[in-house]
Amino acid sequence: MSKQNLNGRHIAVLATDGFEQSELQEPKRLLEEAGATVHVIAPDGAKQIKGWNKKDWGDSVKVDKPLEQAQADDYDALVLPGGVINPDKLRLDTKAIALIKAFGAADKPIAAICHGPWTLINAELVEGRKVTSWPSLQTDLENAGAKWQDSEVVHDGNLITSRKPDDIPAFTKTLIAAIAA
Repeated sequence: MSKQNLNGRHIAVLATDGFEQSELQEPKRLLEEAGATVHVIAPDGAKQIKGWNKKDWGDSVKVDKPLEQAQADDYDALVLPGGVINPDKLRLDTKAIALIKAFGAADKPIAAICHGPWTLINAELVEGRKVTSWPSLQTDLENAGAKWQDSEVVHDGNLITSRKPDDIPAFTKTLIAAIAA
């Protein structure tokens, strides 16, 4: 995918039950192939979280670190997979929003795909920013002050957003370039 070398870089993937399976597993795989260490972080002390695979429950993924122990200072970037259930739960979790805000305050790359940008609204990171998402979030993002675009990937400052699983290659390539910069 990328000739960028991410050896020594650490990436956090924040998710909970109901994440879109491809939007967690494929970026994780591509980041690891580029040399990064990727940790799946989840709330509530879960040991595993269960994915959503298009129209039904999918595979479970091992959780590497509980949300309560995760700190933005330990990572170079944050990935927020979509799925409807996952970000809808996370945006109501004060610890999850605090972690996302900490990445924003540190100006570290935050990559959100599909419904993942919902959490960026609650973290107050979209006002005045160019973003994309699954189309049903357009009004929510615009109401929060974002400038929504229908694009494969939108990179505005430290925010990287994409619309759907088909965008994963461009999404991950843009994230890898941002981390390697």
